Amino acid sequence: MQMPFCWDKRSPAHAPADNHVAINGTVVVSCHLGLSSPGKTTTLRLFSTTQMDPNTGKGKLSPEAPLRSGKKTKAKQGAVKTTTMTYQVTFFVDADFGTPGAVVVKSGLRNDHFFLRHVQVHMPEAGRTIHFECNSWVYPFKKTNADRVFFINTSYLPDKTPEALRLLRDEELRSLRGSGRGELKDWERVYDYDLYNDLGNPDKEEHARPVLGGITSVYPYPRRCRTGRPLFKTDGATETRKHMINLDFYIPPDERFSPTKLAEVLTLAVQAVTHFVLPESKALFHGNINSFRSLEQLKGDLYRKPVVDGQVVMDKLKTSVPSHKTYKQVSKMVKETPVKFPIPQVIQNEPEAWRSDEEFAREMLAGLNPVVIKRLEVFPPVSRGGKQSSITAAHIERQGQLEGRTVHKALDEKRLYILDHHDYLMPYLRRINTQEQGVCVYASRTLLFLKDDGTLKPLVIELSLPSDGAGADGEISRVFLPASPGTTDGHLWWLAKAHVSVNDSGYHQLISHCRLFTHATVEPFIIATKRQLSAMHPIHKLLEPHFKDNMQINTLARSILLSAGGILERTMFPGKYAMEMSSAIYSEWRFTEQSLPNDLVKRGMASSSNKDHLHLHVEDYPYAVDGMDVWRAIDGWVRSYCAHFYHSDAAVAADAELQAWWHDVRTVGHGDRQRDRACWLDLDTVANLVESLSTLIWIASALHAAVNFGQYGYAGFMPNRPTRCRRFVPLPGSPEMAQLEADPDRFFLDTVPDRFTTTLGLTLIEVLSNHTSDELYLGQRATASWTDDGEVLQLLDRFRDDLRRVEKRVTERNKDLRLKNRKGPAKVPYTLLFPDVGNVGAKEKGITGKGIPNSVSI
Repeated sequence: MQMPFCWDKRSPAHAPADNHVAINGTVVVSCHLGLSSPGKTTTLRLFSTTQMDPNTGKGKLSPEAPLRSGKKTKAKQGAVKTTTMTYQVTFFVDADFGTPGAVVVKSGLRNDHFFLRHVQVHMPEAGRTIHFECNSWVYPFKKTNADRVFFINTSYLPDKTPEALRLLRDEELRSLRGSGRGELKDWERVYDYDLYNDLGNPDKEEHARPVLGGITSVYPYPRRCRTGRPLFKTDGATETRKHMINLDFYIPPDERFSPTKLAEVLTLAVQAVTHFVLPESKALFHGNINSFRSLEQLKGDLYRKPVVDGQVVMDKLKTSVPSHKTYKQVSKMVKETPVKFPIPQVIQNEPEAWRSDEEFAREMLAGLNPVVIKRLEVFPPVSRGGKQSSITAAHIERQGQLEGRTVHKALDEKRLYILDHHDYLMPYLRRINTQEQGVCVYASRTLLFLKDDGTLKPLVIELSLPSDGAGADGEISRVFLPASPGTTDGHLWWLAKAHVSVNDSGYHQLISHCRLFTHATVEPFIIATKRQLSAMHPIHKLLEPHFKDNMQINTLARSILLSAGGILERTMFPGKYAMEMSSAIYSEWRFTEQSLPNDLVKRGMASSSNKDHLHLHVEDYPYAVDGMDVWRAIDGWVRSYCAHFYHSDAAVAADAELQAWWHDVRTVGHGDRQRDRACWLDLDTVANLVESLSTLIWIASALHAAVNFGQYGYAGFMPNRPTRCRRFVPLPGSPEMAQLEADPDRFFLDTVPDRFTTTLGLTLIEVLSNHTSDELYLGQRATASWTDDGEVLQLLDRFRDDLRRVEKRVTERNKDLRLKNRKGPAKVPYTLLFPDVGNVGAKEKGITGKGIPNSVSI
């Protein structure tokens, strides 16, 4: 490891010639957690932005200048500790060199790489300091055979780029696209597309999985970033990882976790694995590896037991940690971390409220998956094939369930709603139930009524299975109605609700959150942005914070969560059909429907006479109410930002880089959805650009926050959100019905996930629900120097002010006792869309249940 060096501090390397001037600058490098520092042969050069070199077609290039006078600085902002080295540099340039527009860095290190934060050069005659925001890894020239180029923090549309920088701008983009061939090394910065072909192992029949994606594929899917790494053996179509958990994979260097975040994520992983080891070891010791014996035992084993030594897990992890200093940091953090699962919010204040129908329904509006419920527009519900539901008017008009209304009157008044997990599941049920050992799953429909007090009341649950007859489309359905607890019908209703929660949990993890609608949707936009939009492009600068860490998270997910036999297959009911089912749902995905206003209208939860006015049919819908406040703030920020750079629709249409970016997204990154014209807006007006960018930022920030950071709060108590069932609902007169009536709690625990699955699932959602210390929240930027445009910085300040007003309104709503869905019977306030813009330097981190990070960062 290179040590910080220090040269003669008394003077620059040499004095300027008579026709030269000296330009002084500073270079800041991160050096905490074992990072390398630049070597003595690392040099910098400047490109002029105003003076051309006729021989190269680029700006004039200064002679090489070495670094000197390294000074270490330690800083702490909130929970974030950083250590940097600041070096001095002096460039000697011709008197007519002009204004620098790019800096070239050449690393003379043999093997190590360093993280360059920024470079500043001081122009006393012009009365300004020029800033080059870098935040990038610099590898040795002997490996890259190319210098690194960083541009000034001024934004330029392509046709406004100074002539001296145009060729450099084009060359940088071409290098980032790569050749599309060969193995990619750690130091290569290449952004290319690939299929989801690394999830299975064709050499093991039980781990064979279809390749997802491809224009002619029967399994459409978004593209991922190409790895091109010999970590895999291949059958020509499928890449297979040598190990299930593998931290040694290629992603472009600038997409990797910071050393601080890597240490924290590894600490969370050790903590989660230790949590898993403790309950499982106790279960083995007591000879009980299947079910919890009681709900009290479940709570005691998971949340109340003493800690266990996490160092055992650290010893296993040692070979996977990138550096010894990172390992020591993780080990220190593990020792400071209590090794037991925290008590989930849903049982903190009212331990039994999760059982109630009111809480069951409220979580459809304010829980961890509030994006599925729809307004019922046709009764009875009808499948896509035209088959009517077995639910009748008599089921829901009984005993004043509709407060004196008929079904049709309730429909007309927009009072009936449905949680529909039927059509997309029916084609998979036979395979899931016959090939997935120990899994018993239905397709479900849950109808709800909007009461006068603004809350939802469950009316009926329909559970369906494919019939055994010759008809491929036949199905057998059972209908369950609310009933008093303690009765046989009450026990059956409880089990029916559990099966609905299983459906919703699977949809949430595979579609709403972990893969399709957030993580997987965003990655093609990242690749296209790096390939087609220069770092100087204003839209690149707008989007950059919303891409942070997404690609590394996705790569880890493919290795650990989504792979054949991975955590999701082991804990979620679809099992090995999970990604295939996700692909089927993606076949109908439309980007134009992902904005919050359009999504609410599509689901019938709102109506709109124009884009500026949206009427919610459930007025106390916390996700939608808070979400629309956040959406308006995002839309206002994006609208003002785009108007600053694009003064006409023609300017948008004429932006060659922007059009290439949109073409890349539509025809390659999301190429499997290019034939659906309704999937995309044409990027030919400022208005369409604003809506598309606002939608992308909404997905990466607020939508992800809404479906991610409440996971532990609600699903951390498994009985509230089971992920699979092991028994069907018993039939009248069966032995299973007698067991249910004799001990309903034990029957319930024998139905929902076993100890192993429960504990494994908790280890996952505990990690996913955490905010790390380097989190940047909506409205925040890593530095104030990301742009030199004062007007843009004022617009960003206005955006932060809008978000602070959103925070105030969220807080006020949570105090309003008339809004019963804000807290519900469990008394969990809805804060998932509280922006937390003032949480600078992660003053609050961990499982907070609030805060909207800029990006899909975990």
